[in-house]
Amino acid sequence: MKLIRYIDSQGNIQYGSHKGNNGTTRIIGDIFQDFEDSGDSADIVKLLTPFEPNDIICIGMNYRQHAFESKIAIPEHPIVFMKNSGSIQNPNDPIVIPGKLLSEKVDYECELAVVIGKTCFNVSKSEALEYVLGYTCANDVSARDWQNKDSAGQLSRSKTFATFCPFGPWIVTPDEIVDPNQLGIRTILNGQKMQDSNTSDMIFDVETIIEFLSGSTNLRAGTMILTGTPQGIGYSREPPVFMKDGDEVTIEIDKIGSLTNYLISENDYSILN
Repeated sequence: MKLIRYIDSQGNIQYGSHKGNNGTTRIIGDIFQDFEDSGDSADIVKLLTPFEPNDIICIGMNYRQHAFESKIAIPEHPIVFMKNSGSIQNPNDPIVIPGKLLSEKVDYECELAVVIGKTCFNVSKSEALEYVLGYTCANDVSARDWQNKDSAGQLSRSKTFATFCPFGPWIVTPDEIVDPNQLGIRTILNGQKMQDSNTSDMIFDVETIIEFLSGSTNLRAGTMILTGTPQGIGYSREPPVFMKDGDEVTIEIDKIGSLTNYLISENDYSILN
């Protein structure tokens, strides 16, 4: 099943089940508890992120080839940081280049996002996937000039600007993705393929990440985990490639689909729109 969230013609926020060429039907209930497919055609005016995360937990340096291009040793444990909920952005809506806290090095990062469906605590690796509602595409947009500010770095600051966490267009449930650790993943910038890898290159697979994050920790239903990005980021290219006003960026993941956004200047955008 592909779960979407949308605004209907009456201004109501609804959930739906996307069925490809057969359209989308409206869902009744809570996707994190009990829900059913009404069978009624969905009245979609605007597509939203497929849900609103309680927490956004991110894993850094989780692809072997990315660690190699970054000249960083393979980590012993998953490297964890956070993005705030104010950074989320809908499919097809703009990624805003920071102006007040100016960034001239806005970078893309294609990532497999895991949506936790049931609250868990001290989950074993063997049981980890039982707590997954599904998977979606995410772009862990990063301001590299802020990431490298000061001697201590500003990792979370660089990744929590408004609109810096687009994800969607839907959540694909586990019945359609038996193994999340064998998915092709790509970034396309203005029609050019910039990242092209497979989740099999992850240092810590999805099960290991969930086991680690739930260790002595309440991992709540509605948490979204970004599992890291592969090689090919703009910062590591020679010369570096950063996104700019007018660019279009697409994240593609096999068995999930594609997430597209465009870039605009902060001067041309109001968060209140």
